[in-house]
Amino acid sequence: MNSTPRTGSARAAVSVVGLGLMGQALAGAFLGSEVPTTVWNRSPEKAEGLVAKGAVAAPSAADAVAASPLVVVCLTDYDVFRTVLEPLADALRGKTVVNLTSGHSDGAREIARWAAEHDIAYLDGAIMAIPPVIGTEHATLLYAGARDVFDAYETTLAALGAATHLGEDHGLASLYDVALLGIMWGVLNSFLHGAALLETAGVKASAFAPLANDWIAAVTNFVSAYAGQIDEGSYPAHDATVETHRATMAHLLHESGATGVGTELPAFVKELADRAIAAGRGGDSYAAVIEQFRKPAA
Repeated sequence: MNSTPRTGSARAAVSVVGLGLMGQALAGAFLGSEVPTTVWNRSPEKAEGLVAKGAVAAPSAADAVAASPLVVVCLTDYDVFRTVLEPLADALRGKTVVNLTSGHSDGAREIARWAAEHDIAYLDGAIMAIPPVIGTEHATLLYAGARDVFDAYETTLAALGAATHLGEDHGLASLYDVALLGIMWGVLNSFLHGAALLETAGVKASAFAPLANDWIAAVTNFVSAYAGQIDEGSYPAHDATVETHRATMAHLLHESGATGVGTELPAFVKELADRAIAAGRGGDSYAAVIEQFRKPAA
């Protein structure tokens, strides 16, 4: 399979398929970096602003993929990807497809197998940014697939934001995506719960936010330390044991119930610690709780 149809530092021409808010941002970033850009969307009016900036509007998806060696796809989901791209397999032969559609790891691997069968170089990707910051230093994009394919187009893809190659397994981008989003929701839900708790004492969320941000930054030290323990499978309690954590969790659960704030989140956190202690991990560091996440739900 010809997985590197084009190499070198020059930015290759690109076709962007799918012009929702994110697709428009991607195409706009390519144009801003003077990458020759062809665009296509089922609703052609979405291309008008990009055409005014120098993009070429393709009359069909087939015309779009024919226009460039690199095809960047950003559609609603993987089913729509297959509906649009699979009929164009022959036209895509020898080209590179970078799929920035949100999906799941199994779907990414299935599409990668389809691409390989048709001599299409394929990268699956995840966008860790919102549309307004695409093309800036605040945007990070993750890519998974053959390293030589990534290397061939890294310069072009850099127009979108910082590009990170995760490995050869095409499912890694989706797995990293949901793992990182889980961290975001965990942090935000904890902040919202804490803000609701302090609100009962008349404290504004804006007063809580600076201390919350400082504490979130401090927690990154635990992440780094616990990552090593997880990889080694040993959980020495250099800071605090799971039993110590559980005792404090009980205070959070009590305060939530006493003030009329929802108890679902602290109750779940305490339940994890209870299960870890029942499994004999009470004297270990909090990293040992990962064993509870490794188990399927009851």
